[in-house]
Amino acid sequence: MHSAIIDLPSATPGTRRTLTVQRFGTAGARPCAYIQASLHADEIPAMLVADKLRRILTALEAEGRIAGEVILVPVANPVGLGQSLMDHHLGRFDQDDGKNFNRDYPHLTEAVAERVADRLTDDGEANKAAIRAALAEALAERTPRTETEHMKHRLLELALQADWVLDLHCDLEAVMHLYTLTPSAEAFAPLQRLLGAQAVFLAEESGGDPFDEAVSRPWNELAKRWPDRPIPFGCHSVTVELRGQADVEHAQGEADARAIAGFLTHVGVLSGEPPALPEPLCAPTPLESSEPLTAPVGGVVVFHHKAGDRVEAGAVVADILDPLTGEMTPVRSESAGVLYAHSATRFTLAGKRIAKVAGTTLRRTGPLLSA
Repeated sequence: MHSAIIDLPSATPGTRRTLTVQRFGTAGARPCAYIQASLHADEIPAMLVADKLRRILTALEAEGRIAGEVILVPVANPVGLGQSLMDHHLGRFDQDDGKNFNRDYPHLTEAVAERVADRLTDDGEANKAAIRAALAEALAERTPRTETEHMKHRLLELALQADWVLDLHCDLEAVMHLYTLTPSAEAFAPLQRLLGAQAVFLAEESGGDPFDEAVSRPWNELAKRWPDRPIPFGCHSVTVELRGQADVEHAQGEADARAIAGFLTHVGVLSGEPPALPEPLCAPTPLESSEPLTAPVGGVVVFHHKAGDRVEAGAVVADILDPLTGEMTPVRSESAGVLYAHSATRFTLAGKRIAKVAGTTLRRTGPLLSA
């Protein structure tokens, strides 16, 4: 393993933050996988899995089994990792401007299209190389200003050149689930099965410009723009939701890391015999069919179901108790599907999202991700 430290420009005099980048295999070798943990810095299971994966990759490297290159960033958000208020860790939103750390990444398709319009040929591999170079050029032209913008710029710089990108997150209380682009569903089927995902969500654009789409959407959009040119899908990306925030256990973290290593073997980043694939626990569904359940009133949340339960259309997922009057307000699911995540706190304000169901019948429009 080769470890490097990237300095981030300090937000104020006397402060300093860094990104640690751990590399396995041969620099520049293909296929290349980029894996980062805890872009939402309060999603701790990802950092545990990254540590377990580092240990596995170190042993495999000693055996000569890194066929390509693996780039691992075990702490993707040092800015958010240092944010706390009155003993509460606040790692999802930047306290400086209130923005989500996993939103507002640059959408580079247009800038890349301008560069490659005259470079594309009938050679798919040459087109892939030209697009990768154009992505790097387009990003390099952007000028980050704030500490967080520099951090996001550096992460994207590392990931844009990879063939495979795994962005490790978790939800509040949840089962294992994945988000990826619709064209990448088949590519990540082995990962889905090895991790035991109970929901997989697909979209060509989910809204909000999250990290995973910043590296993969340009490939899909450029291929559509030039259907007469061979443009291989140069970067498949996935957001891996490692259950809930409290799911931090050695055995579980080790199993998840081994599942990721098994996937890297299936796609040729690691050499050796790939593990057998278990039967899938779900079929991928459109993200637009995922149903967010919001509280119509404020009060005490009493769930009737736990994460992972299947609910029927019209089922009461939770009651909201008015502690002053004793009135109960039911919250029902419009869709049948798996209750794949719900809030970790048991008090809510009116209008807040308290649960999510992996349905199949809804067709939501607009931004499909939560704040």
